[in-house]
Amino acid sequence: MIFLAVGTQKFPFDRLLRETDSLIERGILTEEVFAQTGTCKYTPVHFGYEGMLSKEDFEKRIRECSLLITHSGVGTIISGIKAKKPVIVMPRLKKYGEHVDDHQLDIAKAFSDRGLVLMCGDGDSLGDSIKKAEGYKFTEYISSNKKAVETVRAFLEETKRRN
Repeated sequence: MIFLAVGTQKFPFDRLLRETDSLIERGILTEEVFAQTGTCKYTPVHFGYEGMLSKEDFEKRIRECSLLITHSGVGTIISGIKAKKPVIVMPRLKKYGEHVDDHQLDIAKAFSDRGLVLMCGDGDSLGDSIKKAEGYKFTEYISSNKKAVETVRAFLEETKRRN
């Protein structure tokens, strides 16, 4: 199952839903799709959806999906990466009224440049991105939290030792 997650922004992200419906209608996408549609105004025709999901259901869908396609919400991207799922990021864009600025483009590029996700930018084909994801070797995510905690701990221990 492919899971689409568009977040809970006040701005709709109908572009991703329409593109997915079109891929299914044309027979390009044959795998089951389910979407968390947030505030989208477009109603999917060819796949299941729900506006908002509980945290538990959202996490379950990520665990069970074969592919995560999402907007550039950092939390959703990290959830997909940590679950070791292939992730395609389609950033919301200001010119389509999907957000107030293009910061999601910067986020998508940052993750994509590190090989953690595939970015489907404006003008890119979502269908091509899905095909590419099938054989793409994603970079493994390594959290730096442990290193940060160790650095702070060493600093505190050194400060305590000096006093």
